[in-house]
Amino acid sequence: MSTAHTFEFGDTAARAERAGQAHATPPPVDETWEEVTGDRMVVNMGPSHPSTHGVLRLVLELDGEVITRATPDIGYLHRGDEKIAENMTWTQFIPYTDRLDYLAPLANNVAYALAVEKLLGIHDRLPPRCQYIRVICAELARISAHLLGLGSFAMDVGAVTVFLHTFTEREKIYNLCEALTGARFTTSYTRIGGVSRDTPPGWCDAVGRFVDELLRAVDEVETLLTRNRIWVDRTQGLGVIPPDLAVAYGLTGPNLRGSGVAHDLRKAHPYLCYAELEFDVPVGSQGDCYDRYLVRMEEMRQSARIIRQCLARMPGGPDNATGEPVCVDDGKIVLPPKAKVLTSMEELIHQFMLVTQGINCPPGEVYFGHENPKGELGFYIHSRGGGAPWRLKIRSPSFCNLSILPRLLPGHLVGDVPAILGSLDFVMGECDR
Repeated sequence: MSTAHTFEFGDTAARAERAGQAHATPPPVDETWEEVTGDRMVVNMGPSHPSTHGVLRLVLELDGEVITRATPDIGYLHRGDEKIAENMTWTQFIPYTDRLDYLAPLANNVAYALAVEKLLGIHDRLPPRCQYIRVICAELARISAHLLGLGSFAMDVGAVTVFLHTFTEREKIYNLCEALTGARFTTSYTRIGGVSRDTPPGWCDAVGRFVDELLRAVDEVETLLTRNRIWVDRTQGLGVIPPDLAVAYGLTGPNLRGSGVAHDLRKAHPYLCYAELEFDVPVGSQGDCYDRYLVRMEEMRQSARIIRQCLARMPGGPDNATGEPVCVDDGKIVLPPKAKVLTSMEELIHQFMLVTQGINCPPGEVYFGHENPKGELGFYIHSRGGGAPWRLKIRSPSFCNLSILPRLLPGHLVGDVPAILGSLDFVMGECDR
């Protein structure tokens, strides 16, 4: 599915020409900031909300109001998650994945669990009900992240009303998360080999009702923005990323698809039950801020379409009347039921070993990439056996997406920076992992 521009207001051609010249003639890499002379000026933008969406500092060189050079300065939020993982058991690291892209904790949990399950060789043994639950969680996380991203993007350019609409729907998702996991924000719901618990009674019906309400809200947001003269003038022809440049800089997710590259890991390398589901991959035509907005709007509709299919196909029914399992049947990977722990020596030993030493993973190296709301969230694991990884590296999409800023911002005006950053929709929590 593709998007196309049909509305043009203002002098977008001049902006596109300036940005195109900047792409064609990047600044020399050997010039230092101390050598800036003449009429050019160096200013700091950030690190602060709301203009830079958190602790991102941009060092901008200006010729009047036109940006001639831009350097992103990251690291203000660095927490050492990768090194922390090497000093914890496989299961103990799950709560830390919540804190990566903290707008989509359920999706982060699923991505990490799938990487460890690939190392264990059980990724194709997951019960069907577990797979459908995980997909619903991942798509709810995608919708939630896009709602906040679009709401803050709109607010950055003056459309405050949109923010109120998107946050209303996002609060409904948090209610669903609380009913399912017991927490609203940092959920830690997924487990290696399954999920921590089955869906509570009535939860699937509540998800179905939310999807219906979401689609009406998405239509209303589009009514407010898509043909809005100010919105179109502030986003069309701005922050243009050609497809070859997007690929060269390793962009993924909506930022890559907004440039016309139809790459989605759910289609290219299906996992869980995505191969059984029908959905489209929306792509843009111009690669500008407006296209990235349209792609995310359509992605929410496609996520709703995926959730509806999962609810209809999930084995065991909405409340699991037939008792379908939600975890693999392996006491050396998944904690046994408490009733058996209290009555059986074998289950008691399994629980003791899992809690004190962790899952005994085999030696090896694996990489798994998950289609997160911001792009490809990948986990590379190097195991030497035992209950903890020897090395763990995280491929965070926000970190890669921000790498294009030195090439993207020159040629634009200072006032265009918040709109461009909002269209990239990054989270510094996973960038400074």
